Amino acid sequence: MTDDPPSEVLTSRLGYLLKHAYLRLTEASTLALAPFGIDGRELAVLAVLATQYPLSQLEAAGRLGIDRTTMVALIDTLEAKGLVERHRSAQDRRKNTVQLTSMGQDRLRQAEQARKEMEHRFLAPLSPSDADQLVHALQALVTASKSLD
Repeated sequence: MTDDPPSEVLTSRLGYLLKHAYLRLTEASTLALAPFGIDGRELAVLAVLATQYPLSQLEAAGRLGIDRTTMVALIDTLEAKGLVERHRSAQDRRKNTVQLTSMGQDRLRQAEQARKEMEHRFLAPLSPSDADQLVHALQALVTASKSLD
């Protein structure tokens, strides 16, 4: 296998570019979050759970766009780390709500700062204006693709 740069036939393809940008971002994210003992998916769960009111596991899964089984596994992992705790819903005893523990709140705050710094470094090859435009363009694509579902 050679270390030749990818050809223009590849670097002009959106799928190739998005995939490789994603892979580099994921690698940088993994390194940035490692000191906090969580990964990007776990950080996303903590961020979603840091709302004003407790969410059920199902509500959190819906906001993240993941299935129930995956959400249960993520919550189990975060609970084992002492970052979240489950409670029976006061409104519906059949549901569990999930809340951050104080340790989870601290971890979220620290890991979010590390994530922001990593994203800033990742986007450093772009001007601040171009970085903002990229984020807004991706938001528009994500929003538009939801209407296609």
